[in-house]
Amino acid sequence: MITLYQFPISHFCEKARWALDYKKITYETKNLLPGPHVKQVMSMAKRPEVPVLKHEKNIIQNSNEIIDYLDKTFADNALTPEDEESRIKVLEWEAFVDKEVGPNLRTYFYHTLLEHPKLLIPIFTYKGPWYGKIFMKFFFPALRVKMLKFMRINNETAAQAKQDLRCAIDKLNHRLSEHEFLVGEHFTRADLAAASLLAPLVQPEKYGLPWPSPLPLPLQQTIDEWQDDLVWVRQLYDKYR
Repeated sequence: MITLYQFPISHFCEKARWALDYKKITYETKNLLPGPHVKQVMSMAKRPEVPVLKHEKNIIQNSNEIIDYLDKTFADNALTPEDEESRIKVLEWEAFVDKEVGPNLRTYFYHTLLEHPKLLIPIFTYKGPWYGKIFMKFFFPALRVKMLKFMRINNETAAQAKQDLRCAIDKLNHRLSEHEFLVGEHFTRADLAAASLLAPLVQPEKYGLPWPSPLPLPLQQTIDEWQDDLVWVRQLYDKYR
């Protein structure tokens, strides 16, 4: 049995989910509550971070390492190219979006969403423990403070995150304006990483989370303004997710 410990809202968890689904691997998800998840995750892994994949006696943490493990353990529908040159390029693009898209999008989204507990609590507790909504109703104020501090979220960092995210999207669009895929002639983990980490800006149905619509301003305004630059994200979801 393969189990993925995750947050449904997390785009890094979506990256792992997509890899599992793309490779047609049967698995179950365990949706954790942000905050209380630390104790459960630390009982298995070295860091209090999701996603965490459990397969038999193996514990794999971090979406990159999960994809490494899946490609080594389950050969079908490989996401990592075999030839060295392509593999290096794919991993470079994946590292780029992990650094420039993932954290910046998270900072920008939570800067707005953390001010709307009635909207965010249902997302945090989606398909989680039965007591999740009751617990989170009382725990959320403390969680909000911890997240703002831990992620260093404030007006300045959110503004910078939006700017850096815009630059990352421009770089991806420049590459994809001349190529169907980020590397080579086939869908790889680089494309999967880019699309999954940008998915909250597109909110595709296959992400598996019922996003509120519309989201609060200015978040929804940014999403609306950037849609034309993210058509390829939706196309990758339609074809490969």
